[in-house]
Amino acid sequence: MKYILVTGGVISGIGKGIIASSVGLILKSCGLHVTAIKIDPYINIDAGTFSPYEHGEVFVLDDGGEVDLDLGNYERFLDIRLTRDNNLTTGKIYQSVINKERRGDYLGKTVQVVPHITDAIQEWVVKQAKISVDDDGVEPQVCVIELGGTVGDIESMPFIEAFRQFQFKVKRDNFCNIHVSLVPQPSATGEQKTKPTQNSVRELRGLGLSPDLIMCRCATPLENAVKEKISMFCHVEPTQVICVADVSSIYRVPLLLEDQGVVGYICQRLDLPIEMRARKMLTKWKEMSDRSDRLLEHVSVALVGKYTKFSDSYASVIKALEHSALAINHKLEIKFIDSADLEPNTLQEEPVKYHEAWQKLCSADGVLVPGGFGVRGTEGKIQAISWARKKKKPFLGICLGMQLAVCEFARNVLGWQDANSTEFHPESKHPVVIDMPEHNPGQMGGTMRLGKRRTIFKSNTSILRKLYGDAEYVDERHRHRFEVNPELKHHFEERGFHFVGQDIEGERMEVIELDDHAYFVGVQYHPEFTSRPIKPSPPYFGLLLAAAGKLQSYLQKGCRLSPRDTYSDRSDSSSPDSEIAELKF
Repeated sequence: MKYILVTGGVISGIGKGIIASSVGLILKSCGLHVTAIKIDPYINIDAGTFSPYEHGEVFVLDDGGEVDLDLGNYERFLDIRLTRDNNLTTGKIYQSVINKERRGDYLGKTVQVVPHITDAIQEWVVKQAKISVDDDGVEPQVCVIELGGTVGDIESMPFIEAFRQFQFKVKRDNFCNIHVSLVPQPSATGEQKTKPTQNSVRELRGLGLSPDLIMCRCATPLENAVKEKISMFCHVEPTQVICVADVSSIYRVPLLLEDQGVVGYICQRLDLPIEMRARKMLTKWKEMSDRSDRLLEHVSVALVGKYTKFSDSYASVIKALEHSALAINHKLEIKFIDSADLEPNTLQEEPVKYHEAWQKLCSADGVLVPGGFGVRGTEGKIQAISWARKKKKPFLGICLGMQLAVCEFARNVLGWQDANSTEFHPESKHPVVIDMPEHNPGQMGGTMRLGKRRTIFKSNTSILRKLYGDAEYVDERHRHRFEVNPELKHHFEERGFHFVGQDIEGERMEVIELDDHAYFVGVQYHPEFTSRPIKPSPPYFGLLLAAAGKLQSYLQKGCRLSPRDTYSDRSDSSSPDSEIAELKF
């Protein structure tokens, strides 16, 4: 097993996740099996109880693990399926060591950070690296490990010490370190400054890890003199200093690393058995990034949520929309709308905000209401859903968005004025959305219906079923505590509001669709977690097709795109239309 450790310096949020994913991608394109581990030095056991403003969205895995959003990047870039143990936190390590101590596994020894915590970290990494993440069940050959935070943080010290020991345990040929650092360019002088990188690398080397590659994040490409200066002060060759300047789209990052010989260096440094031939997988990425730079037609989607001030709160949702827009050859514009701004209260208090929010909503081609928790902003979301339904605007509701679509229909069509979710109004006479039986109100973490569950289509005419390739069932990831009340189902069905997808027992409503509407769909699961750049998620794909006015022709053609909208077969892609043999853009 070969291990690549990615550390970061100077500031957090520097792009370690994208760089780790890109390194994994270019190695995978060489035919290697790659897995990834993300280490978060915080004490939380997992990311499940975070506010989206803290660390961005909570990403959900097949096994129900609630993890850091970087694992979403790994899954999208490498097209793999990870498990909850691929996200390692200080909390998990300490919990396992304390449990061992309580069981008496340490035989009366004093339990200390070194060796007990550091050994536990190394054992976890070795065990997790062997677990297959591909559909073929083959054991990975390379494990990319991203260490969160910044070198020098108190909380990440045990992890750095663990890897200092680890490099000797697994031997030099099997371990290398990539250090991601910032090269700032103050506007006053306009010159690139190397001192932060020098200090960061000095600190890392003082802790016993010597970087093999220094990846410099900068606004403009690195000048040669700057590269040589970093090389001289940081104990590496100039070829080991890699420039990762800002690019037009993150799909360009793997190509940027490839152009600077990163694969060649890692293969020689880790003695990897690969031939350096032209690689189909990267051809596909190049084609995709070229296409994203060349889009002419526009499509806009209003994202009506409550965490809109911080775009990472909806990272996977935004990516899923981008994947779908790219597949239909449109440039995507997302209009972020804080749902509270659509409510009548805002009209009284801040009329400008209110009218701006409605102007954004009314000018969008489609409406998306994502998941969320808590009562704030829910009435605004219901207003947006009502508008989309009455004006026949394409609409997609995810999780809470679907539940609120049920509430909106109950209030405005069935005439149940107090219809609501028991999450927001426990005393409602028409509880159209209720607690799930397994919900435990006393404990917050890990008490939801989480992970991959099967949804069975109950209708042959469902639009979503057609978008899924006329599948009888789909397996998608869930994260919710409340569900549509099955006892009131027939009232909705009589008025053309259909529950076309249900769980295996037929008790849980999973997919809703409305008659006489171009695209009014709600799903209880989170399809964005399984969207891939070259395989967009069908519910999002349908929303974008409808928003661009192409859905009907797509369905009439038997769910095929027009030739100019597909990826070429040269790139060995899984494009929606694989019959087109050769396509040159």
